[in-house]
Formats: sequence, C-alpha cells, structure tokens
Amino acid sequence: MPTTRQQILAYIRKHGAACAADISRAMQMTPANARHHLAHLETNGLIEVVHRRHGEGRGRPVSIYGLSHAARGDNLEHLAGAMLDLWQADLSPEKRERLLRGIAHRLAASGRTASTGAVSLTRRLTRTVDRLNVLQYQARWEAGAAGPRIILGHCPYAGIVESHAELCQVDAFFLEECLGMSAQLTAKLEPGRQGLPFCSFVLI
Repeated sequence: MPTTRQQILAYIRKHGAACAADISRAMQMTPANARHHLAHLETNGLIEVVHRRHGEGRGRPVSIYGLSHAARGDNLEHLAGAMLDLWQADLSPEKRERLLRGIAHRLAASGRTASTGAVSLTRRLTRTVDRLNVLQYQARWEAGAAGPRIILGHCPYAGIVESHAELCQVDAFFLEECLGMSAQLTAKLEPGRQGLPFCSFVLI
C-alpha cells in the first residue's frame, strides 16, 4: 500500500503540477496536512515550486509544485554508457589510454595543481580533494604507510561503472593530473564501517 507521500508524488507525476488545495481534495485531507506533506517532499528534494499564483483576496500566493529533476529522472546513464562504447570501439590500447587521459585532463583542468615542489604535497592533496568534492565524490585523504590515500565516499558513475571499469582508470589519471603521482586503485565500491560503499586510491 503506497504511503500518503507516495500517493502525492504519483498525483503530481500524473497531473504535472498541483497545489495544496488540489492535494487536499484528491487525498481527502485538510489543506494544512497537504501543506505539511508537500513541505516534507520539497525539503527532501522530491518536488519543487514551479509557479506561484495569487490566491483569492489578500492571502499569500499559492505555490504550485512539480516533480524535481531528481524525481523525474533522466537517461544520462544510458547515454554516457553508449557514448563510451562508441568512442572506444576499435581503438588500440594506446589510443584508448589517450582518450581516457583526455577525459581526466578536462575534469581536472580547473583543479590541477603544480607538482614541481612549488606547492607542498599536503596543499596539493587538499586542493585535489576540494576539486573531487565539486565533482560529487565526497572525497577525503589520509596518510598511509604506503603513501597518501584518497578515499571516495561516493561514485558519481555508480550507475554504469560495473559495465565501464575504465571510469576507475579515469579517476586514477585524474589524480595523476592533479598531484603528479601515480594512483593505484585499492578498493572499489567496498562496504565501509557503516556499510556504505567507498573506493580508495594509494598514491605512489
């Protein structure tokens, strides 16, 4: 049995948009309850205000809600997978590596730091983690006996990485671009202490 909020999402998906009064009538609840559920769905990023219209009299404008981009979904994973397949078709290993390094270079472009010693390793690591977090990796770094480790708490490519393992190589090349050190994958989507998957690279 769908929950009330699931029913509200289904209603908005079917009708395109709705206000609290629409939800109140459709779900047979008070307007206050409808506003409460809508506020909760908005806070959780499932719906968003798409329009505000003037209500009757001098009351507050009426908020019209539609599904958020996240709730609507998209086809980007399938598109990205198809493009990777097409780009790599019939490539030699050398050309394939150049392609992957080119992708890493573009991703790292605004976050790449000097590797000549003008900037300390600690500073380069901090800048690299900052750049990774702009790219949604939830990254951090820590010292290790074998060398610094970059831990990635989120894989932005999780939807396609199982069929496109070369994306892990892009991450390694990205770290090389930013840090001037070789990066070796030591964990791929392994469960952490809280059960959440993570990846890690050791820098050599």
